[in-house]
Order: sequence, then structure tokens, then C-alpha cells
Amino acid sequence: MGRNKRPMQAEDLLNISVVGELTLSPDGKTYMYTEQTVNEDHSYQKHLFMQPLDPNQEARQWTFGDVKDSHPAYSPAGDTIAFLSNRSGKNQIWILPVHGGEPQQLTHLKHGAGAPKWSPDGKSIYFSAPLAPDEDINSTTHVDEQKDEKQLKPLVVETLKYKSDSAGFHDEKRQQLVLCEVENGSCRKLTNADADHTPGSFSPDGRMVTFTANRERDADERLCQDVYTLDLITSDITRLTDSTGMYVQPVYSPDGSKIACLGHEYEFDGATINQIWIIDPVTKKRTCMTEKWDVQLGDAMIGDLRSVPNPGPVWSKSGDNLLFTASDHGFTGLYQIDMEGEITTVYQEDNHVFTFGLHKESGKTILGVSDPSNPGDYFLLSPEEKGKRRLTDVNANFLKEVHVSIPEPITAKAEDGWEINGWILRPVDFDETRKYPLVLEIHGGPHAMYGQTFFHELQLLAAKGYVVLYTNPRGSHGYGQRFVDAVRGDYGGKDYTDLMSAVDHVLNTYDFIDQHRLGVTGGSYGGFMTNWIVSHTTRFKAAVTQRSISNWISFFGVSDIGFFFTKWEIGHHLLENPDKLWEHSPLKYAGNIETPLLILHGERDFRCPIEQAEQLYITLKHRGNEVKFVRFPEANHELSRSGQPALRLERLNHITTWFETHL
Repeated sequence: MGRNKRPMQAEDLLNISVVGELTLSPDGKTYMYTEQTVNEDHSYQKHLFMQPLDPNQEARQWTFGDVKDSHPAYSPAGDTIAFLSNRSGKNQIWILPVHGGEPQQLTHLKHGAGAPKWSPDGKSIYFSAPLAPDEDINSTTHVDEQKDEKQLKPLVVETLKYKSDSAGFHDEKRQQLVLCEVENGSCRKLTNADADHTPGSFSPDGRMVTFTANRERDADERLCQDVYTLDLITSDITRLTDSTGMYVQPVYSPDGSKIACLGHEYEFDGATINQIWIIDPVTKKRTCMTEKWDVQLGDAMIGDLRSVPNPGPVWSKSGDNLLFTASDHGFTGLYQIDMEGEITTVYQEDNHVFTFGLHKESGKTILGVSDPSNPGDYFLLSPEEKGKRRLTDVNANFLKEVHVSIPEPITAKAEDGWEINGWILRPVDFDETRKYPLVLEIHGGPHAMYGQTFFHELQLLAAKGYVVLYTNPRGSHGYGQRFVDAVRGDYGGKDYTDLMSAVDHVLNTYDFIDQHRLGVTGGSYGGFMTNWIVSHTTRFKAAVTQRSISNWISFFGVSDIGFFFTKWEIGHHLLENPDKLWEHSPLKYAGNIETPLLILHGERDFRCPIEQAEQLYITLKHRGNEVKFVRFPEANHELSRSGQPALRLERLNHITTWFETHL
């Protein structure tokens, strides 16, 4: 351990500053970003910071108070910032003069507003908002809603999609598109369909906007997301795709002749990698630009600190190129593609680009970058400078105080010869003459990726004296379409042996690991796999399963995604082949479990509902197993990443105490 540095602690989760979204000024001289911290009362606060790109000037805090400010956006003239804030209660759009003054509330919508997008002339802002059918959008009356919230009412359900992990139970409100006049704050509802709409971009002349939605009559059954354009003068809506795929983030080219977006055609259901598409808004011709590049576009990195909206494809000034991020072999980098499909690397190192912004006039690019030794900062790529230049160092004092373990890459051979990539973290104060216990961490998804980013939980386990092993078994992103698709229909098959091969590899390679003190943990799919592992081997002496799946038969009907995800991943619906679902359910094999098991689950998890944990706990308790069940109030599936800080601390302390007791 470095001189005068202490080991990481669970409470350090409260000490880490997390930077997120960014926006560049039109003149390219400054940028604004968000920084999230935790208050003394263990609640989040999020503020805006502004920093000139002049290397001699520091960032300056721009908003203050016990608030959450996010999604900043410069006006085209560069004199005003629009941003989202909860300072009046619900999230509303606020505007702030760049040259001084107090934030002014622009929207007063009954149910709140979404992230702002400026029109090219700076006179209006485009966003989405939850609205009930025929609701008066300019009404500021909140009395009826407050009264309704106090009254208990039954939920009448007539659709398959009646709940979601992030939003809870659905009601009659839908995300509709709204245009707000900046001068007087008057709002105009642009859509009214029984569908959720996601804003895209303005056309260069400001007449058209893009958006995505599933407006099909059978939207409950058909999983798709189409690209649309909307004429702000005539209100005409045109669908550009044919309801066969999932398309997101459509953005007009600088001359308005093309629309770029990310998406896929569900060729491998939910395991299909993203591509860049170019759409002609007149002819509707759709061209896949990256079909020969076997890499997941966008950010597939798993971490436990942030969730930042991916910028999507960003056009260059000339419209001849697009910038985008992609995830490959444990890192997320920045790339460029021209209109002939030629891809070049803009920035790629052993780290994680979690966001970026381009100043089109100068070609300057700001990167949000994290690596295993740094929770995240901003860096400048400039045509005038060699390499990247650091702009922020928001966790400098924290990192001077705390030891951070640097991961070592490993490559294991699977039983069928496939290569399985991963990393180990050595314990703090490592002594090669000692024997250390090992904890295997398994990521969720399963279509996600461990890699070169900061991960507080992994660092905490290393600080507690464990060798930490984390890998990307088949089913993970980062290794091509065949690799990510290979888990479907085979949960608990070769994905399981991939993990065991990785464990065998490190046991055979490093003689400082004690093979008799092995632990395993994971969440979501990682929780499923933890359940599967302890029901198929006794080599692990302790396990912690989090927000897990134990029974695919019940998951089909209780999860917010179960009715389609089960077919996608296991291969069958409940009525088609219940035996297949039961075959892949860890609960079927619970009689084989001997490993002491800690079960952690959020009460409001609608993705993997808590009944999955209840079934496993009662079964094991009934058998007399050593098992403990911890239920986290008000917590959904995102507990470990964005849950209440106090509950996140409780979770970490339960995990470390369990392993300390049993390993």
C-alpha cells in the first residue's frame, strides 16, 4: 500500500464526487458539467460547474443548495444555460444567464419535465413530459394531484406492460413531446398518442424534430422503437422505420439531408449488438454503416457510481463523419466513421469513456473518462495539442488519502477453447508469502461488460483482504455478436463453466490464493449465476446473491420484462415449455446447496421481484441451511448504483461482514 494511504472503506462511497453530463459553449471556450456528491444527511445533491478550456483556469461551481441539477444545455447564442432541476419539487426546466443572475423556472408542468433541447434559433426548447390524455399542459394547478395521491385507488390493469422497475406501476400518463417558448414559458403539446415518446433533435432549419416511440396498435406485444419526424408547422408525423427494430437517438445531419441513429433489427433478440444507421428522411432509405464491425456501439461498461445518458452519434461540422463510443474487450473508446463506412479510432486507452462532447467549429472534444484508479474526470482532445489534457481532478484529495488496487488482466481457456477475459485485484498490503481468500464477482445483464473503470465495491473487497476476480463470460458485450449471443438458451451451461475455468486458471497461476476460501457474489444475472453456482458445486465457502433470479417459471409473470425476456434468454414462454424454464431455475437444484448464502433484495425491485428471493430463502430455511435474507425498503433494481446512500452502505456492510464471517 502506498505510503500514508489507508484502505478503502464502505463509507468512502459518500466521499466520491461523481461527474456526469457535459455541454460545450457555442464559442468553444467553456464547458459546463454536473458533479454529484452526498450530503451529511446521506442524500444526493448534484450541481452545475463551469470551466474555461484555458489551461490556467479552474472549474467554478455554478449552482448551489440541496438540489439535483442535471442535463445542462447551452443556448445557440451561448448566453443562457437550460437545465433540469428538482429545486421546485418535481423536475422542471430552469434557465440561467451565463453572465450572472439567479436561475429562473421555465416550466411549471404538473408532473414535471424532461431534459431540454434548444431550437436552432434559441427561441424554444424541446423535451418530453409525463402527461395524462387531454391534460391542460399550461395548467399549474397541483391541488387535485396532491389530493389524488392521498386517496387509495385500485390499479386497473389491461396491458402486459403495466409496470417498470424505474417508474413503478404505470398509470394513464405517457411521455409526450412538448415545445416551450423561452420568452414566456408557454408550452405546446406536440403528441397525444397512447405511447411514450423520446425526443431526438431539431432539423437545422428548426422546422422539424425527430423522436422515437412505439406507436403500434399492438405495442404491448411488439417490441420495437421507431424513428419519426414531426413537422412543427403542420404537425404532420412521419414514421421512417418499419417497426421491426430498436432505434434510438436520431439526430439530423448539419444540412438536414440525413438522420443518424443507433439501433438494431433484433436479429438476436435482446443480445443484438447496436449499429449506426443513416436514414434518408425523404425516401426513408435506411443504411447500416457498421455491419462489418463486430463491436457493440455505445457504452456497455458496468460500474457502481454513475449512469450517464450516452451521447449517441454526433455529426461533425461538415456532415462527413460521425463520432460515437463503442465497447470492446473491457474498454470503452471514442471512434469516428465516415459516410463510406470507414472507422477510425479517435481515442482508445485502457479506460472508460462514459460521455463526450464535440465543438464542431474547432474540432475540440471533451471526454468524460474513468479508469480503475480514478472515479472519473474530464479531458480535452484538441487538434492543437498532442494527447489528452486533464481538465478536472475532482477526487484528487480523496485519491491522495486512499489506496486503490490496480487490476491485472487474465485470460482463461474455456472448456471448448474460447478465451475468457478478466482481471484480478490483489489485496491491500499484498504479501506474496501469504495465502488470501478469493471472491468471484459476476456482472449483471448478462449482456454487459466488466472493464477498465472505477468500481468502488471491487476496491472495497480488495481493501478487506480478498483477491477479487471479475470476468466477462460468454453472454458479455465486448467480444462480438457470436460471443454475446452464446448464452441464450444455455443459462447455467457454458457461461457457468466459463466462470469455473477462470477460477481454475487463477488458482493454477497464483499460489497466493487459498483454494479452500472461495466466495462468490453477483447481482441480477450475476445473482442468478451465484444461485446456480452454489446449487451445482460446493467449492465456494460463502456466497452473496443480490437482486437475483431463482425461478424462471414465476419470473415470466412477475418481472416487468419477464413476458419477453424469458423467451429471449431461455428460449421459451411459460406455456410453450415450462420444463425448459424449470430446468434453468436454480430453485430446482436448491436441495444441493450447502454453501452459506446471504440473500440481498430490494422491496421495490420490479425487474427481478423480491418473490424470487423469498422462494429461495424459504426453501433453504426449510431445509435447515445457513441462510440470511436482507430486504431493502423502497429500493428497486438499481440499489447498488443509484439507491439511497444509507441503503447502499448497508448493502456493502452486509456483503463484507458475510465474507469476513465465512472466509
